[in-house]
Amino acid sequence: MPTIGRRKGALEQEVLAALAAAGRPLTAAEVLADLGDGLAYTTVMTTLSRLYAKGGLTREHSGRAYAYSLRGDAASVGASVTAHRMRRLLEAGDDRAGVLARFVADLPPEDEQLLADLLAAASRPQEQADR
Repeated sequence: MPTIGRRKGALEQEVLAALAAAGRPLTAAEVLADLGDGLAYTTVMTTLSRLYAKGGLTREHSGRAYAYSLRGDAASVGASVTAHRMRRLLEAGDDRAGVLARFVADLPPEDEQLLADLLAAASRPQEQADR
């Protein structure tokens, strides 16, 4: 399937899946061959570069190119990329409270409770440090 028509972030997920399945570092050409659906080399290279910049991938020289691998497992890398995307959305606008309120309003109750628990756990070390 060509890039047009993919949902946002789908190509990143496909690239992450290809790297996870390989179990070894891959060059952009190898990722492109694995995806094999008419993508341009530059599209794959840009996606790898962005994932690297977001902290989801490591890279090492492999001849004249880089070979990329996951920084952690696919799930943790995906979470890192999603968190980076959310942070960018928050930083892009002036209404941070509005963005967060809309996000929380759309959560199912169990995810809302999970978020509340995570926030409470994150504030505990700070409260202890303040004492």
